[in-house]
Order: sequence, then C-alpha cells, then structure tokens
Amino acid sequence: MSSWKSLLLRIGDKSPEYGTSSDFKDHIETCFAAIRRELDHYGDEVLPFLLQCVEQLPHKTPLYGTLIGLMNLENEDFVKKIVEQTHQSFQDALNSGHCHKIRILLRFLTALMSSKVLTSTSLVVVFETLLSSATTIVDDEKGNPAWQACADFYIACILSCFPWGGAELVEQVPEELERVMVGVEAYLNIRRNTLDTGLSFFEDDGEVEKTLNEKDFLEDLWSRIQTLSTDGWKVDSVPRPHLLFEAQLVAGKSHDFGTISCPEQPDPPLTLSDITYGKQKYAAELNYPQRIRRLNIFPSSKFEDVQPIDRFVVEEYLLDVLLFFNGCRKECASFMVGLPVPFRYEYLMAETIFSQLLMLPQPPFKPIYYTLVIIDLCKALPGAFPAVVAGAVRALFEKIADLDMECRIRLILWFSHHLSNFQFIWPWDEWAHVLELPKWAPQRVFVKEVLDREVRLSYWDKIKQSIETAPGLEELLPPKGGPNFKFTTEDGEKSEQHALSAELCNMVKGRAAARDVISWLDENVIPKHGSDISLVVVVQTLLDIGSKSFTHLITVLERYGQVISRICHDQDKQVLLISEVGSYWENNTQMTAITIDRMMGYRLISNLSIIKWIFSPENVEQYHTSDRPWEILRNALCKTYNRISDLKKEISSLKKDIVAAEEAVAKTQEELNAAESKLTLVDGEPVMGENPVRMKRLKAYAGKAKEQEMSIRNSLEAKEALLTRALEENETLFLSLYKGFSSILTERLPAASSAQTLQDLKSINPAGANAMDLEEPSAMEMEMDNEDSRPEKSHLNGSTEHAYTVGENEQWCLTTLGYVKAFSRQYASEIWPHIEKLDAEVLSEDSHPLFRKAVYSGLRRSMDSI
Repeated sequence: MSSWKSLLLRIGDKSPEYGTSSDFKDHIETCFAAIRRELDHYGDEVLPFLLQCVEQLPHKTPLYGTLIGLMNLENEDFVKKIVEQTHQSFQDALNSGHCHKIRILLRFLTALMSSKVLTSTSLVVVFETLLSSATTIVDDEKGNPAWQACADFYIACILSCFPWGGAELVEQVPEELERVMVGVEAYLNIRRNTLDTGLSFFEDDGEVEKTLNEKDFLEDLWSRIQTLSTDGWKVDSVPRPHLLFEAQLVAGKSHDFGTISCPEQPDPPLTLSDITYGKQKYAAELNYPQRIRRLNIFPSSKFEDVQPIDRFVVEEYLLDVLLFFNGCRKECASFMVGLPVPFRYEYLMAETIFSQLLMLPQPPFKPIYYTLVIIDLCKALPGAFPAVVAGAVRALFEKIADLDMECRIRLILWFSHHLSNFQFIWPWDEWAHVLELPKWAPQRVFVKEVLDREVRLSYWDKIKQSIETAPGLEELLPPKGGPNFKFTTEDGEKSEQHALSAELCNMVKGRAAARDVISWLDENVIPKHGSDISLVVVVQTLLDIGSKSFTHLITVLERYGQVISRICHDQDKQVLLISEVGSYWENNTQMTAITIDRMMGYRLISNLSIIKWIFSPENVEQYHTSDRPWEILRNALCKTYNRISDLKKEISSLKKDIVAAEEAVAKTQEELNAAESKLTLVDGEPVMGENPVRMKRLKAYAGKAKEQEMSIRNSLEAKEALLTRALEENETLFLSLYKGFSSILTERLPAASSAQTLQDLKSINPAGANAMDLEEPSAMEMEMDNEDSRPEKSHLNGSTEHAYTVGENEQWCLTTLGYVKAFSRQYASEIWPHIEKLDAEVLSEDSHPLFRKAVYSGLRRSMDSI
C-alpha cells in the first residue's frame, strides 16, 4: 500500500507510520504533507480513497475534516470536488434510504463546517430540509404517520451531529441553530412515542404507566442534547483538532453545499385500518431500524465519570467500528480499545456489544461475530475486560427470569461458546444453588442448557471435570449414554421385530438397493406386521446403522430415503417417524435436531408434520424445562423461510438473466437483419445477403439466443410456480402453528379476568408458596461494588434468594407465551401478508388476551384493540 494511503488510514492511531507520536497535530501535519506531494500525481486516486476513509472510519471524522481544511488553503478546486462528490453521495444515500451513509456523511459535513470548508448556513439548510421532511411525514393530513420511523431517523441524524459541531454552530449562526432546535422540539411534540415492548430485552409486559413515563431513543437523545446545550456544548469524547489550526483555517474559502431533497414516502393506505397501518409501519421500521436499544446491565455507579452525551458518542464510535470491521475481528477489537476518549469505557463497551448481540428482532451481524470480538477484547485487555464480561454474565443471570426468550437462547449459545475458548473455566459454585430450585426455574434451566451446549462443543467427561467445584451440577448434565436402539441384541431378547431388524441390517450391509428393500417390506413385512411396526423397525435400524457419524447418517438417508418415503406417506406416519427419531436419540438432543433437520432437507418429513409433533403431549410437557422441542421448531421454521428466500433470490436472478437474454436476442437479430439486407455478388450476379457461411453462423447465433431466452423463461415460470406453492404452504404452516399455540394455551392459561398481564400470571403462587414483595429492586438496579460486579443477593420477579415461587403451570405459560412472541417477531415479514386470515381464524376475540398480546407484541402491532 502507498505511504500516503497508510498515513490516511492510520491517522490518529498509535502506528509505525507516525513513529512514536500520538499527537493529533503531528499526525495531521505529517499526513497533509504527504497528501500535498501526491495530489499532482495521484489526485484522481486521493479523492475516492479519502472519501472511503471518511465513510468507513467515521470515528476519525474530525481528523479528516481538519485535513481537508488544510488542503482547502492550497487547493480549493480539489476540495470543491470533495464537497461536490459528498453532495452527490449524500443525495444518492437519501434516495436509496442508505441509513448508515446518510448519518456518517452528515457528521462529515459537520466536521467540514467546523474546519471552515463548508459554510455554516449550508449545513443549517441541510438540517432544515431533513426537519421539514420529517414534520411532513408525521402530519396526519399531508403525510403518512405510518412512516414515522423515517422521520425519526432524519431527526436523530440532525441531533447526532451536534456533539461534533454544536459549539461551532452556536458561535457562528446562533439564531439558525436555535431555529433548528425549536423545530426539533416541535416535531417531538407531534410525533408518537415509539417505545416498542415487542423489542424489549426484558418481559416487563409494557405496562401502560411505565410505557408512558419512559423515553424512547429519540426523546432520550433530545434530552442529552439539551443537557449538552446547557453545559456550553462541551464534549470530552469528541476531539476538536481544527482548533489546533484555527488561525490557518479561517483564511480558507468556505464552499456552499447546495440543496438536497428528501424522497417521497409511500402514500397512506386508501382504507385506513389497524392492519393496513400496521403493515406500512412494519415496512418503515424495516427500512429505517433503530440503531441501538440500550441494555442497562451495570449499575449507574459504573458510569459516574461519563456524561450523558459522552455515552452517546462512545456508543456511536463502538457501533461504527463494529459495522465497518465486520469480518476483521482483530482490527475491530484493536480500534475498539483505542477510541479517542479521555476516560475508561470498558463497562460501556460491554453493554454496547451485549446490546447488539441480544438486539431484537435480530442482531445486525451474525452472533458469532460478537463472540469473536468479545474473545479478542478479553485478550487485548486481560486485566480489565474479562472481569467486566463476567460481571455482565452474572447480572444477566440474576435477571434471567425476565429476559426475552430469544435473548435467553442467544445468551446460552454465546456463553457456552465463549467458555469453550477459555478451557470452560467458570466459578460454577456461585450457581450451585440452582439445584435447590424447581426444575422449571429459569436460572436452573439456563445452567442446564449451557452445560448441554458445552457438551456439544467438547465431550461429557471434560465438562464434568470443569464443574468439579460444584459437583452437584452433574445432575444437570445431559445423559452420557449413547443411542437408545430398541432392537439391540445385547439384552438377549429375540422377538420377531428383532429378527426383522437384523434381516434389514444384513440387507443394508450387503448394499441392497432401495427398491429391493421396498419390495421386501411390501411382500414380507407390512402385510404381516402392519405399517406402524414396519416403520419402527425400518427407522430404528437405519438410524442405528447411521449413528456412527454425521457422514454415516447422510449416506443412509441418501441411499434409503425412498424406503422411508414409502412407509411415511402421510402426516401421521411422519409424526411417528419423528417420534422414533426422538426415541432413538433421547439421550442426545443435538443428534435429534440434526437428524430431523436432514430428513426435512431430503423431503422425508414436512414442516407441518414437525408442527404437529411439537404439539404432542410428550413435547408440550417439556416446553418450560428444555430447549429440545423449541430447537427443532426453530430449525423447521428457519429451513422453510430459507427455502422461500432462496426461491425469491433465484427468481430475481432469472429476471435479470431474461433482460440480458432479450438484449442478446435483439443484438443477434439486428446483426442477422443487417447481413440479410446487404447485396452480395455471387457468380457475378447481385444477391441479397452476405456470404452464406457467415449467414448460417448468424442464424445459428440468433436461434441459440432465442432458445436461451425461452429456457430462462421456462425456468422462471417453474420457479414462480414453486414460490406460489411455497407461499401457500407457508400460510398453512403459520396458521397451523398459531392454532396449536392458541389451543394449548387456552387449556392452561387462567381465566382472562384473573390474568390480564404477565405480572398477574407471575403473581399466581402455587399452593403453599410464600407470597413475596414484587416491588423489590431488580438485579440490574442493585449496586455491585466488588471488582467483578458480583451481586450480593437477588430478588427477582417471582423469586427470592435460592427460591423460585412461580408455579409450574404459570412458568409453562410464561415460557410458551415468550416463544409465541419470539416466533411472531422473527417471522413477522412472513406473517403480515396473512394477517387477515390469522385474525379471522386464530386471533379472534375468543382467544386469550395474553396470547393475542404475545402475537401483537411480536408483530409490533398496536394493542389498542385488546
């Protein structure tokens, strides 16, 4: 890489490019000298690379702004090109709804204003344009309030610029800044509060009084900006390197930015209803998602030295680094520990990362990314960060009963994976008290599931050794035994079914063809023993043959899948097949899930049969004590969703191919027509058409192009038919799923009159249980004064220290409702198109209010009608 590129990339960092100096002034002067030398030779390369650095290293925005300010003193034309290119990029980002680009470029414009590159009035015009568009959007008569997410985003972008340029704006254009502030306040007065309980980390039930009094993200940011204004716009976490060159920068020419225009939002629906409004609101939130939802893990005492606005700025830094270094985990960790702030921020860094890992409906990146970043941060800050992470785990464990079910699963997966990278070392004796809790207590289930996942990542004896400080926890380890084969010869039993299993085993070992096995079944087994016994024998035997490894399983399913299809021809038989898989692998949840997933992949079982099996009595009884049925359901829904997504991608690709094929046909036909219109002399006589050899070749090309186009069109037609069928099946799938949930919850939930909220449900104590004060402070609110943030004692909703007083049926209801909400939230895009039918057949007034609340909350739908 060229030296000037390295200097641009590493400006502000402790790096070899800048020697031992860490002074911003030295860095800027060194980089400016290098860029100035290269402008004449590499000017066309410098501009795009500089703008790329601005967009992908936004925590260095003030440094780049100052650097461009110095360039402006000597090369106004080059800087004018930067401003023009930034204007074009900003307008394109607005038109395409590219949220990250809009936010970062607006911050860059603020830095340019601070360095006298851009006029203050130009920046204010941009702010007012965004403000005007936002106000119009939320206007009931002129706009479309369903798209408030877009309007909120515009306002958040404006407010987020003030820490980087508020001091300069109040100095240069105080009246214009005041006008913008008044406009923002007016907007906040007419918008709706968007505190979304469906995306909350904790199941606080969104009680009305709490919701009304709590600020959403935009209101919180506004209060921080107001505090900043009162404090004289002083921000410790934002470097202001332009002040080091203020005497020079004032001599530069300030450029105008030009006008921008915000895109029009969709028109409001012609018939306004809860459903039409909800669909548009959901679409808006998908396009303009909230960037962060704060997860307050640690007590406020850990942030005493951090001002409210500094917290926001550091969060912005951390989120930017996570965004642009996705895939470069070591670089990401390196930048995260070297932010340009004058205070320690390990606790804030941990909260921000966990808030992203647990963000709902899904994290911005795959959870494995955050896992790796946390591991690298523990290695980069070995004396500080591991203790902070441990404190976060302890705090979340104390509040686990209230944690959203999706967040709970993610926390289990992350924690087990994290421990596997540190020799599974954890002070398990701290959690040994869970053995005193009932089997359905969330803390006990959490420890049990973590240990199960650890066994998957290692082996049973290793994990048993890791819990030697709390040997009693061995009770929560998964069974050590292997497969549970019904027809083993070790017990000496020799029934007819044992003989059939042995005969089938010999056929498979002799590499008998699938059709031969089917013939054997049709002629010798099914007529005599019936289809159910035949199914059990075949499935158990084939699973036993494929039990040695994953490869063995795949080989058996590929070779003898037709045999299974022959005897599992309807849904009831497929349910029996799944039950046999569960029976064979009853000691191994992982292999149960893998086998069912593979069978679904080979179309041996349908998603509807899995749904039916999930609601079988043996599974229903496990809902609140094991993740086993939920993991299989998650896999089935995920595979169904992926099939539809893949079909949509293939159809999109085929449509592009058709356009290219049509252009190819037009081109070859044009060449053929041109050749046919020419006069050629043949034996001295003029003849229409070119040389016969070339004509033949052109006709062949034209014919081949048309055949290719027709082939693509046929493929597109087939894929569209498959998609139509898949969408119909998807509708049936979700209707079946929600009918099942509604049915089992109706049987177990208390009467609606006695349980209107989740808090009511938690308050229904089992017989003999001591009542407790539900207003005790939560674990998150208690002081954790020791170094690794260990809480002194815990008082949770429904639990006291070493006790859990929520009854088993109530916990079953809470867990099941939590999963209903989680599935509704995760697959909202698939559910909304069928919402009318779901309302008519499932979510009627006859359904339990708590069930409807769970679904509505997951879909982020208004609950006014409940």
